[in-house]
Amino acid sequence: MGFLDGLLGGVVGAEMLTAVNSLIQQHGGVQGLVAQFEQQGLGGVARSWISNGPNQSISPEQVHQAFDSGTIAQLAAKMGLTPQELAQKLAQALPAAIDKLTPGGAIPAKSA
Repeated sequence: MGFLDGLLGGVVGAEMLTAVNSLIQQHGGVQGLVAQFEQQGLGGVARSWISNGPNQSISPEQVHQAFDSGTIAQLAAKMGLTPQELAQKLAQALPAAIDKLTPGGAIPAKSA
């Protein structure tokens, strides 16, 4: 994951890099992650992170809505956080991370 490490490390911080990378991998890339948000009624929010305009914010509750509780709980345990703490951190990190991974307002063909 060297490319993502370099691209995202300064944007989301080293602590959240693992969590963001894990969610991207679990969902088959950025496109799959965005599809997950769309399935949960949050497609407009996720698409704002890809577009060239301002990024819409997401609440910790919406993070819980987007991902099943097992995914959040498992990832939180790996990071030594509570699910609520992880959701709060993801709410801050995901918009910037997806924005940086979608230069030019489009999902790259080979997004990790």
